[in-house]
Amino acid sequence: MRFTSQTSSDGVTEQPFILDEVPGLDDVPGVLWTPEGATGPRPLILLGHGGGRHKQAPEIVARARRFVTEGGFAVVVADAPGHGDRPVHERYNRLATENQARIAAGERPAALMAEFHVLVAQQTVPEWRAVLDAVQRHLGPAPVGYWGVSLGCGLGVPFVAAEPRVRAAVLGLGGAHANADEAARIDVPVQFLVQWDDERVPRDQSLALFDALGSAEKTLHAHSGGHGDLPQFETDDAVLFFTKHLSATERY
Repeated sequence: MRFTSQTSSDGVTEQPFILDEVPGLDDVPGVLWTPEGATGPRPLILLGHGGGRHKQAPEIVARARRFVTEGGFAVVVADAPGHGDRPVHERYNRLATENQARIAAGERPAALMAEFHVLVAQQTVPEWRAVLDAVQRHLGPAPVGYWGVSLGCGLGVPFVAAEPRVRAAVLGLGGAHANADEAARIDVPVQFLVQWDDERVPRDQSLALFDALGSAEKTLHAHSGGHGDLPQFETDDAVLFFTKHLSATERY
């Protein structure tokens, strides 16, 4: 993990990085946020950004800084393939363009999105696990949480299912078309977010994914509005959720 800069403001230190040390994996750009002046291990939250977004999209930065200042967490985000500072991925870009054309022609987007997410997750799951390895070598081992909706949910469900370090997850705005089997393997506490009038993911698919989760502790947070109308206060609730399950008041 090679840090490319470091800045601090309002109690938060921001360190962009490039993960370029893992044979067989592409270089992965990301950002690590930590409390200013903090040293040693602390609970870590991996954020998954949405489709067409990236590691420093305004809503991602705002959420990361809130998790740091309100919960004392470290937070890491990595650009998904074809996003942010990643090079254009020809295969993914072609499929995304084809899907947009099919949606414009009248096909329902949920199944197309799910198929695309399954393909990309084959790359992002090992990348994100390598990012966790690198961050924990830098900070020290501590519990991990995951937050991701939309694309962040489609990639996050297989990641959470595969990664035993994750102790709690906030997921949502995703459906069961392709992720039901992976969801059944998740056994950590989950908060699941649904937009009742989501124009991209049918309500029945969202509810089916929630139902498929194998977690003994799972809660459904449903709100009126479309795919992009997730209430801001869900970030505040996520801070409380992760504080409870990652023991953020402890120092490791």
